[in-house]
Amino acid sequence: MQLEPQERETLQAVLAALDPLISAKKKDGAANLLAWQELYEPLTASQRAFLDEFRAVRAGALGATSHYFGESAATPELVPVGPQQVVKDGAAKPLDPQYLPRAALEAYRRMMEAMQAGLGRRLLVESGYRSPAYQLYLFLFYLPKHGWSVTETNRFVALPGHSEHGNPARQAIDFINEAGINGEDHPEEFEALPEYRWLQEHAGQFSFALSYPRDNAYHTSFEPWHWHYEGS
Repeated sequence: MQLEPQERETLQAVLAALDPLISAKKKDGAANLLAWQELYEPLTASQRAFLDEFRAVRAGALGATSHYFGESAATPELVPVGPQQVVKDGAAKPLDPQYLPRAALEAYRRMMEAMQAGLGRRLLVESGYRSPAYQLYLFLFYLPKHGWSVTETNRFVALPGHSEHGNPARQAIDFINEAGINGEDHPEEFEALPEYRWLQEHAGQFSFALSYPRDNAYHTSFEPWHWHYEGS
C-alpha cells in the first residue's frame, strides 16, 4: 500500500501544518500527551479527513498480525520519569521528557537499581507512553522515510491503537543506554550491550518482557530495545 503522488502532497502539507504544534509540544515536554483535538485543530477539513483514513486502517489489512489494543477514551494516570541524559563523545545530551503509568515506572526503577548493583550500568527511558494522536503523527512523519509505503512504515512504526506505547495495560518502554546507544538504526549495537544481556536474564523478575524478538509472529522488525510491562 503506497501513497499516490496527490496523497504525498497532502501528507507533506499536513506535516507542515503540524510542525509548529509539535515543536511547541516538544519544547513543553508534552508531545507524548498530544490529544486528538490538538492534532486536528491546525488542519483543514480535507486534511482531517486524510487523517481519518489512517485512523481507520488496521494492521491486518497490511499483512501484519499485531494486536489491536484500541484507543483509550481517557488519558491514563501518568507519572513523569524525571530528567534523563546520555553522554556521547563527552557531551551530555538531555532526553525528551517521558511518562509512564505509576506501576510500570516503579517496576522500571526497581529493575534499574538491580542492574546498577549487578553491572554498574543502567538503561534510560527513551520512549514511554505515547498518546494515540502522537502515535499517528509519528506514523505520518516516518512515511516519507520508508518510501511512502504504508505497509513498510508499519513494520517500524505502529498505527494508533496497535502500539504498546499507547496501551498502559501493556506499557512499552524503548530503552537507551547511558552512552546513547538505542539500536534503532542498527539493532545489533543494542543487542551487543551487556545491559541487553542482563535484561534477557533478569527482566522477567520485574514483569518486563521483550516485545519483538527475531522472527516474531507480528511481522515486526527485531527491536531489542523495546520491552513491555506485564504487571499492570
